[in-house]
Amino acid sequence: MKKFTKRAAALGIAAVAALALAGCSNNGGGSSDIDPDSIPEDETYIALVSKGYQHQFWQAVKAGAEERADELGVTITFDGPAAETEIDKQLDMLKNAIDRKPDAIGYAALDPEACVPLYEEAEAAEIPIVEFDATCNSEYAASFAATDNTVAGALAAENMAELIGGEGKIGIVGHSQINSTGVERRDGFVEKMEADYPDIEIVDIQYGDGDHLKSADIAKAMITAHSDLAGIYGTNEGSAIGVVNAANELGLSGDDLMIVGFDSGAAQINAIKEGTMAGAVTQDPKMIGALTVQTAYDIINGEEVEDYLDTGSFWFDASNIDSEEIQEKIYE
Repeated sequence: MKKFTKRAAALGIAAVAALALAGCSNNGGGSSDIDPDSIPEDETYIALVSKGYQHQFWQAVKAGAEERADELGVTITFDGPAAETEIDKQLDMLKNAIDRKPDAIGYAALDPEACVPLYEEAEAAEIPIVEFDATCNSEYAASFAATDNTVAGALAAENMAELIGGEGKIGIVGHSQINSTGVERRDGFVEKMEADYPDIEIVDIQYGDGDHLKSADIAKAMITAHSDLAGIYGTNEGSAIGVVNAANELGLSGDDLMIVGFDSGAAQINAIKEGTMAGAVTQDPKMIGALTVQTAYDIINGEEVEDYLDTGSFWFDASNIDSEEIQEKIYE
């Protein structure tokens, strides 16, 4: 098994890094229960840094990663900021991971440009990187495991179009104009509408940073500005729940406004079952976590890996939410 010999020299740095990570956690982020400084040098260690920690999506990614790590007999840590706007905090976590000299790093970039210098540090330290959910604008990463978000955005568009009868005005509450998931889920949706549904007009696109309170305010303003709005698409869990909360505050039912979401989580599942949300696109977050760990493990052991691993996207609504296929993909 290939081992990166610089790990031993990093033990003193790891102690400082562990304290730094504890500080991040106390400020609202999250980290694994494992103290990186306690990991024996002869154990295979993979450090994962996600785009977030608190959303149920990231907890499902973490669960999938931990399950695969147990199967492979490797040790992982899983860190992420509290909110997907905390780019600097995430970069600190990536820097701390590099300083600990793990055998490999898994990373999901919040800002595709800001991470480039740290990728150069990882390359200089001979630490391989595998990416999950979102990429960094660097050629160094060996593999990428994620949903094809452009395809997933198109899937959301197809179902929105069907729900509103192929015509009407709609809006989008996005979660990011910067990271690839936000851009691709928006663009896949917009491009599908423009290509196949000429009688549907996208009247507004706003961004709530994945925060349900900010997204609710945006959605309320959008609904007020367009009294004939037929539907709103929320591009992640926080965005979609913000739209649902806005509709509830304004006394709108599912018949008044078609709401299409992305991801699952308990709040979206309940909204679909109650009829406030028409449906959503879900990913396979546990598979994302599992493939990230598996790919890192394979690289450590000198195996060749695929450049891109598409983990799929799936539409669910009240008609299929209890099916075995969807139950395997949603998370509460």
